[in-house]
Amino acid sequence: MRTRPARLRTLLGAAALLPLGVVAPAWAVPDPPSAAPVEGPATLCAPAGVLSGPGGQRASVSLCLGSGTPMMAVSAPATCRRAASPARPACLTSGTWTARRDGQVVAAGTLPGSREYPGPGTYEVEADVQVRSDPSGVDLHGTVRATLTLTAPKAAPTHRVEVDRGTLRRGTATTLTYTVARDSERGDGSARFGLIGEEASGAELTTDDARCVNPLVGRHPSTARQLFALDCALTDLQPGRPATVVVRIALRDTCSTVVSKLGYWIPQGQALYTGGMLAGPTVDCV
Repeated sequence: MRTRPARLRTLLGAAALLPLGVVAPAWAVPDPPSAAPVEGPATLCAPAGVLSGPGGQRASVSLCLGSGTPMMAVSAPATCRRAASPARPACLTSGTWTARRDGQVVAAGTLPGSREYPGPGTYEVEADVQVRSDPSGVDLHGTVRATLTLTAPKAAPTHRVEVDRGTLRRGTATTLTYTVARDSERGDGSARFGLIGEEASGAELTTDDARCVNPLVGRHPSTARQLFALDCALTDLQPGRPATVVVRIALRDTCSTVVSKLGYWIPQGQALYTGGMLAGPTVDCV
């Protein structure tokens, strides 16, 4: 009889310890992995070269690329110096640039300027620059180069534009069907879809779609319209519900390509600059 309480206490003690043996303590459970922080807009600059000229003229030029936004901004800031003066005047830079990735040209333009962001990677940037000082005294021209590595991911496209054929023929009329889709939950159903032919070719773009008009030009009371272009106001784009626009393009003896573009707005509270522009397909002419 004296041993029973001892055995009971032993069993109760074992039962009390059992949950501790099979359930991991809270401090041993790893936290779920947190999402990687989204890289915000930033500008990366690197020294690109030094230009020199007569009279002690000197300009140290850098090349800068912006990332983290749909567009890649390119600039070439410089510092100017004249040998006869200890002052450093302001520098004005202009020119053209070319960016290569893996040996292939991915973007080019004027300075300063911007192009659609090609995505992360190492870029070899070459620029033909003109550097002038203000006040005057430095006026130099030359080629500079820099290597810059961007890591921000390219944003997934929110919209897309497709067309059912890619070639027009001179002296004929062709019917094209464009499909405009919004694939993202971001934004709303509104977009402006534009088609533009070459003005001097005499191309005429027409449609029975009430959402589209040939752009009105001139001061009131002018009723002149640009027949080589169409402007369509789309208001019901939804993921899974694209819009179609049927267009008739009449060409004369002169060929004309037809480019397309889509402007859209992605509201972010009351912020002003929240829109985007998407280049659609270009229809060639033979």
